Amino acid sequence: MDFLTPPEMRLTLRVLAKLLGYPSAELRAHLGELREALAAERALGSARRAELEALMESLARTPALDVEAAYVELFDRGRSTSLHLFEHVHGDSRDRGPAMVDLAQTYEKAGLYLGPHELPDYLPVVLEFASTQPPREARAFLAEMVHILQAIFSALQQRGSAYASVLGALVELAGEKAHAVKVVADEPIDDSWAEPAAFDGCSAKGQSRPGELQPVHVVRKSPASEGVRA
Repeated sequence: MDFLTPPEMRLTLRVLAKLLGYPSAELRAHLGELREALAAERALGSARRAELEALMESLARTPALDVEAAYVELFDRGRSTSLHLFEHVHGDSRDRGPAMVDLAQTYEKAGLYLGPHELPDYLPVVLEFASTQPPREARAFLAEMVHILQAIFSALQQRGSAYASVLGALVELAGEKAHAVKVVADEPIDDSWAEPAAFDGCSAKGQSRPGELQPVHVVRKSPASEGVRA
């Protein structure tokens, strides 16, 4: 693959955006068209296209419920594989909001307006925008985020996911070679939702039988216990 001259990549970017979306029945019904678009444009090398072909074959053959459950587990349950790019840069900091606004304004200047439930840093949305740009501008745009793409690629590789081929393709379209980088381990979801120690969780201190179901007693107040009214 020629990394110096950016190829025509409009269709390829749209295919990759579709493949990173939720694997709905509609998506799986159009996998044949996605294959044809990749083959026709040839923006990627034959080895990478073969990997993407294997991913699409897996999406077509695996039962729908299994495909959908695996997608949610992969992309919605950990930060290292999140498809929301600013999750990797800003996390939950205050900087994330202004960055979202700036990116949305970039889209609007190019005539792309998002729907009410679309977030500008969602990678399929980012790729849809990139597909509207000339090859050189599209490559430069992807190059600005290539370090994030490399990180997601590496996290997917560590999990043995065929989706790594999609991120690898994006890294190559950005003019770089896909390679493994250090990935910060995801915090277990139970730990991330744990109550701070200062609150002591739902303490069992003082219970007669800690660890067992505790009886609940409803006591009716007597008039005398309600206090003296002025």
